[in-house]
Amino acid sequence: MNDHYSWAWVEAQVAESVEAWKLCADHSLPALPRYIQKEQRRHEKAYDQGLRAVEREARSASCNPAQRLQAQQRMIGIFSLFAASALGLEDEAVELLTGTFWPVGTQLARRARNFDATLSIADTIQACRNAWIACGLQALLGLPVELTPSILAYSLLYPYSDNYLDQPELSSAEKLLFSERFRQRLRGQRLPARNSREAAVWTMVQWIEEQYARPLYPQVYDCLLAIHQAQEQSIAQLNNTGRFDHSGLLLISCAKGGTSVLADACLAHPWLTPEESKFSFEWGVLLQLGDDLQDVREDLARGSSTLFTRAAAEGTPLDDLVLQLLHFSQFVANRMDHLPNGTPSLKNLLRMSWRLLILMAVADAQPFFSRAFLAELEPCCAFRFDFLRARNKKLAGRQTLYSVLFDACLDTSEDEPPLTPTQSVSETDLCALSGSLA
Repeated sequence: MNDHYSWAWVEAQVAESVEAWKLCADHSLPALPRYIQKEQRRHEKAYDQGLRAVEREARSASCNPAQRLQAQQRMIGIFSLFAASALGLEDEAVELLTGTFWPVGTQLARRARNFDATLSIADTIQACRNAWIACGLQALLGLPVELTPSILAYSLLYPYSDNYLDQPELSSAEKLLFSERFRQRLRGQRLPARNSREAAVWTMVQWIEEQYARPLYPQVYDCLLAIHQAQEQSIAQLNNTGRFDHSGLLLISCAKGGTSVLADACLAHPWLTPEESKFSFEWGVLLQLGDDLQDVREDLARGSSTLFTRAAAEGTPLDDLVLQLLHFSQFVANRMDHLPNGTPSLKNLLRMSWRLLILMAVADAQPFFSRAFLAELEPCCAFRFDFLRARNKKLAGRQTLYSVLFDACLDTSEDEPPLTPTQSVSETDLCALSGSLA
């Protein structure tokens, strides 16, 4: 078993991931499901029907907690129908989404709001996404799926640390000071919190320490220090003036993405086999590159360099990079198939979600691709690209709907245990903190 994740181990795994990425360079599409336009329109009709039904439930949500719980249950039923008809999922996959991952997300959201009522919906959703990855890893590792204290803590760290360090308007001195103190705390030093942000972060580290005692689980803290170091390196991508070439950008993305999901895996189960460690790291690389594709417009606007923004800035269509990403997705899926645990339905669901992430990102960034490539790729998607782009634009302006839906899913009669920071955080500080993170 591999119980020591030093930076040398990370660098070796990055090198292996880079080689795997290079081997996935291919100018042809991999074998993907294909849909005729009639099938795409049927899926689109189911999508719109599901969306309208959720809107009706959200608008009619009552202030009564019991009625809100009933509305949430109706929305789960609506989503089940949507997943089956619009996404073509089988019953077992639908049950995984509604009976396993949805409850984890709502539990995390309740506990996050209990901890900090000013966390934005966007921050909470980001934390939920990480928790879903960690819980997917629990299932793939043969463990019960549950929101453990360490998974909750690691997921909530993102709004307070990762997003904070990614802010381009923050001075380098401020980032370096916070980063250095955070590193010391991850190493086990007991530092007094200087502000509300550190108070929250120190508390989350304590939740991990309470589940995993440092002398017994040093590998857990190796992973946390590795993602911290990778995050520090990725700061160089912001306001990059071109000092990183294609290879340098790939190394940064592999290190950041790989160590992020490796930490999820280690918090789910500290004793990973070499095969489980490699898969977790490569899954993280895949998700990071998928996020970079998804964020190509935003990253271009803020001057952040990735493989995709570099190609776009040079006027090169992103066709070949997406083909490479699709092949890399299949490479990671093949690695997953060799894991002894995890049901076929779970693995198929993950495989579909990775593919859909890439296809939806392409649909939303069509100007960066050649017309011939879009025409070739679109039949591999259950929805037409124009439909996806139109719905994304439609939903982007509905913050009020999202707020109502969010409240409908959280304000139920279910109680969560209180989560109290080790140091008090004033309401004024938290409001300022939430504003800086939103």
